[in-house]
Amino acid sequence: MAASTPEIISNTNRWDTRQIVTMALMAAIGVLLSFIEAPIMPGVPYLKYDPSAVPALISGFAFGPVAGIAVGTVTAVIHGLLTSNFWGALMSILCVVAFVAPAALIYRARPGVAAGIAGCAAGTALMLAAAIGGNLVVTPLYSGVSMDAVMALIVPVLIPFNLLKAVINSVLGILVHRSVSRVIAPGSRKSHARG
Repeated sequence: MAASTPEIISNTNRWDTRQIVTMALMAAIGVLLSFIEAPIMPGVPYLKYDPSAVPALISGFAFGPVAGIAVGTVTAVIHGLLTSNFWGALMSILCVVAFVAPAALIYRARPGVAAGIAGCAAGTALMLAAAIGGNLVVTPLYSGVSMDAVMALIVPVLIPFNLLKAVINSVLGILVHRSVSRVIAPGSRKSHARG
């Protein structure tokens, strides 16, 4: 029992050099992916999907929720600086934190595909709430659109778009994590074997 305590502490309370380098790489990949945008809903071409949250989700599964949030936040900040889009970065941070934190928490409690799916479902629900709340507050501030106009878009546009985005991110995140987990987090091989 005593011999396993240091391993538990090192795995949950601090990042080693390998983890930091991997997280930096994931953030860099996230920034690159943030420029791959595509409309995914007919009739609203201005709402575009990008897979930049996937590296944050993978990092959350591999190293815990704080790592996932850190990767997602760094990705959003760098993208915001490169595009001079402060408001977009703020919304991205809000949504990625809401999505990744519960997904990673649930997954880390019992690693495996079932926990990954449950975590992503919880993250999707929280992200939908964050996206709606964020749009109600942020969109009128930077676009001049009234809150009533934003509210009118919640059911026909915001919910389906963000739901579709979260489903795509969840599927990609779970599939890619299963493929690379033993490379990026070799210390957790036993955990991932259950998935």
